[in-house]
Amino acid sequence: MELQIRNLNKTYSNGVQALKNVNLDIPQGMFGLLGPNGAGKSSLMRTLATLQQADSGTATLGEIDILKDKDKVRQILGYLPQEFGVYPKVSAINMLDHIASLKGVSNRSERKELVASLLTKTNLWQVRNKSLGTYSGGMKQRFGIAQALIGDPRLIIVDEPTAGLDPTERVRFHNLLSEIGENTIVILSTHIVDDISNLCNNMAIINLGEVVLKGNPGDLTESIKGKIWKKIIEKEELESYKANLQVISTHLKAGKTIIHVLNENQPDNTFESSPANLEDVYFSEITSRMNAISV
Repeated sequence: MELQIRNLNKTYSNGVQALKNVNLDIPQGMFGLLGPNGAGKSSLMRTLATLQQADSGTATLGEIDILKDKDKVRQILGYLPQEFGVYPKVSAINMLDHIASLKGVSNRSERKELVASLLTKTNLWQVRNKSLGTYSGGMKQRFGIAQALIGDPRLIIVDEPTAGLDPTERVRFHNLLSEIGENTIVILSTHIVDDISNLCNNMAIINLGEVVLKGNPGDLTESIKGKIWKKIIEKEELESYKANLQVISTHLKAGKTIIHVLNENQPDNTFESSPANLEDVYFSEITSRMNAISV
């Protein structure tokens, strides 16, 4: 099964065009959607999750028209938004049982088995009877995935799932998403480059509502191999380098500024070659886009 998106557009009442002719083919597995805050990622996710209507275009999942057959979509959809509320005084096991009942799992014994399986899969079984209000951020995220998996969904959408998680929780969440992605379409929307690099075989970069690049993370990184150069400079020199070279990113280290430059050849012998990574791909696309707009 494949998710196909064609010429999708969305403009809000305040005049902001959040999606501009978005075209994507998303196969089974983990698909990364990368972009800065306000790029249009959440607008696309909300549209696919049937929470808002697109102005034009199409989105189909197999034979299902996502924009028209919303009830069918909701039956096979698992959705974890960037922010979601919980009933703080209800235990995880009771809340999942209630959600499973709402999703049509009417047999009590089947529901009990399903809830136990999901709590085990998300490593929450030991805290199943604790109220959700006592859960850490990472535990709440794992509970969010547990509820998203009810009903054996064929499409799972997770929006900024690792934002705010500590390193241990982030690794645990990565492992869980990888396991889920073996048999399902999982769309991971994030601005964290490492999440995409570690998890996804396919990805797209979206900025200002438009898809600016798509492909395999490894192939995209290979395309700029040998073209990334770095140099340590003084902070006050930065604007001069930006005026003469394509500076794609800057990092502070020990009070010094490290710049990464995209260039076919070594700018001069004061620059050294830097191994290309997905972060360089991302920043090269975002900065070139912003520079084109500012001209």
